[in-house]
Amino acid sequence: MPIWEAVRFAFASLRAAKLRSFLTVLGILIGVASVIAVVAITQGLDEYVSGQVLQLGSKSFTISKLPAVITSRQMWEEMQKRRDITVADLDVVRSVCEACSEVGGSSGTGRTAKWRDIKQEDVSVLGVTENYSRIGSIRELSAGRHLIPDDVDHARPLAVIGSDLVDAFFKELDPLGKTILVGGRPLTVVGVAAKKGSVFGNSQDNFVWVPLTTFRKLFGTQRSVTISVEARSMALFETAQEQCRVALRSRRHLGFSRPDDFSVETGESILDLWTTFTRNIYIVTFVVTAISLIVGGIVVMNIMLVSVTERIREIGVRKALGARRSDIRWQFLVEAMVLSGLGGLLGVVGAAVFSWILGTVLGHIMSADFSAPVRLWAVALAVLVSASVGLVSGIYPAARAAALDPVVALRNE
Repeated sequence: MPIWEAVRFAFASLRAAKLRSFLTVLGILIGVASVIAVVAITQGLDEYVSGQVLQLGSKSFTISKLPAVITSRQMWEEMQKRRDITVADLDVVRSVCEACSEVGGSSGTGRTAKWRDIKQEDVSVLGVTENYSRIGSIRELSAGRHLIPDDVDHARPLAVIGSDLVDAFFKELDPLGKTILVGGRPLTVVGVAAKKGSVFGNSQDNFVWVPLTTFRKLFGTQRSVTISVEARSMALFETAQEQCRVALRSRRHLGFSRPDDFSVETGESILDLWTTFTRNIYIVTFVVTAISLIVGGIVVMNIMLVSVTERIREIGVRKALGARRSDIRWQFLVEAMVLSGLGGLLGVVGAAVFSWILGTVLGHIMSADFSAPVRLWAVALAVLVSASVGLVSGIYPAARAAALDPVVALRNE
């Protein structure tokens, strides 16, 4: 039997049982769409996170009391036992690290900011050194000036604010020289940072920067300092990390066998953590999808067995008219493959639409340009798997149909 004739018979049989065919195709469609959509969304997130990490600067790293990612309550409890990083630690690192071009520090808290009768909640208040904006991704200003060494040395009550506060407080007014209250403390605005948008829905512009000395004077000294470091070059990047680590370990009298009681974080380490996380998502997704495709294959096989039972008389007539066993086997095998292939192709279309919608929604939530690209290899894999499911699921029903005795089949009512 020619392939085109087998395909024609297959579509005729599917049209004869539209609802049953649709429900069968739907199972394959969901499994295939799941594979492609999850790959698209995960790779979109990979590109987004990589872009955000690159903005931190390739030659910069931070030293902090707590790691950027804490994966369990036990880990959290262990990290809390670490000693705070102090301004004295910052000074030691600054004096020792010859491979560093910049060494700065910051300490933060959350407060409510107020101007006149207008309030802005959950403002990130950072006490920073004068070079903080130059380490990693340079933070440009849209107005005014950055903090300078004299501001830090004399603990002046000055502030550089993010664009969210400008939008909330001043609208069309010039914010420079205005005095705002942050946690009830008056601060004079000397600079406005350029807008950067959001990361995972968290605004990067809802902040106030004050001199580190002013921060400690107004909000207390019982907070750990995060040390921000920029290496002189990529060639000295590892050397800069090692010099900083040795300086802190020596200051804290940590023996050779004792681990660091602080965390050194680089853009690469953050990306490694993210890659490990997404790799686990891939594994879980493929396992779940494989199960759903196996179930879909069982459904296809069941439907084909039902079809064989319902069409026994048709098979008998065709055999009586000269159809060979291979023709009957080929007819039902192609029918099963058409069911699965149709589900696979519709799954590709469904995945593309779903990925676009979800990418648009995530981009809106994160206030960022986010895309979920449908990868050709994921499409090819999904369609190949769906076709394989149809082939495997159709073998037994096709063989059963081909083995029917024509005389017995013609007697069937």
